[in-house]
Amino acid sequence: MSDTRKKRMSMLDSLAAAGTPGGAGAPMMASNRALRSARDAVDSHRVWELDPGQIDDNRTRDRLDPSDVVDLRDAIEANGQTVPILVRRNPEQDGRYLLVYGRRRLEAIRGSDKVTKVRALVASLDERDAMTAQISENMARRDLSFIEKALFARELVDTGFGNQSQVAEVLTVTKSSISMALTVAELIGRDLALAIGAAHGIGRPRWEAMARAIEENRADRDELARIAEDVHTQAQVAMVRGEAAPEDASVAAFEAVMKHLTPSPARSASAKTPVAAKPRRQALVVDGRKAGVLKRTAKGLAIDLDDPRFADWIESEAQAVIAELHARWKTRAED
Repeated sequence: MSDTRKKRMSMLDSLAAAGTPGGAGAPMMASNRALRSARDAVDSHRVWELDPGQIDDNRTRDRLDPSDVVDLRDAIEANGQTVPILVRRNPEQDGRYLLVYGRRRLEAIRGSDKVTKVRALVASLDERDAMTAQISENMARRDLSFIEKALFARELVDTGFGNQSQVAEVLTVTKSSISMALTVAELIGRDLALAIGAAHGIGRPRWEAMARAIEENRADRDELARIAEDVHTQAQVAMVRGEAAPEDASVAAFEAVMKHLTPSPARSASAKTPVAAKPRRQALVVDGRKAGVLKRTAKGLAIDLDDPRFADWIESEAQAVIAELHARWKTRAED
């Protein structure tokens, strides 16, 4: 391998390490087929200096707060852009490029009065290869929170990138994990998630608990979003005044929403008359999309299906389906 090819491949390896403490992403990139394909597709054996206005970013959004680039802008102005971004030529417009990854570096330079050109590697990739490279680079960084990954997976399915199995494969997680993440994203909704924020440190179990609480209480997600936004506003006001503010306002917003969804013990204990338990509701999801609702009451179990054709089929096959499920239950019960 020539020295020039080694040099440009090394620069691409460093792309995955950008933003990763200790450069931990570089070894991962070397073993990742998608990023290795992107690396091998780089042409012209050079780093280009492009006008940021030539680059369009039409990619699936993967972060809840991609605008937080002030520190990166200051670093680039002080030390220069050490790590190039990766782009591909726009097949529909000569002289224009589509971003593959490096959004924060691109946005930092766009917001700079001192740096006018962005250093970029140009790769020959089609849309699917570019998307796969973007996803793999995100996973190499390992800095997306659970809800960001869940919304990212939801958007990949919705935009036709692939089914649950295909998305699970490219995100290197199990299909069951993707199914659960899609359900959480569906029940919480993008607007509420955006209002709360990334909430690093809040893992899957607590997001699942919020999703269940929203479903069971039939909560108004617009009202919950306003609660979250108020927390962010109060945190910003406190910072301006020099007062104590939450270390992570998005975590504080999550906690405020959960507190609103959870009845206080004192209020529950003060009830003098027994209150009938609310029916338990569970969203039914098929291929990442809500297919209906299962409701359990004291009197029995009800299933409400969204697709009338599927409901007709279930009705016609009800005896066979219930017999099969009963046999499976009986076998498990005996085990």
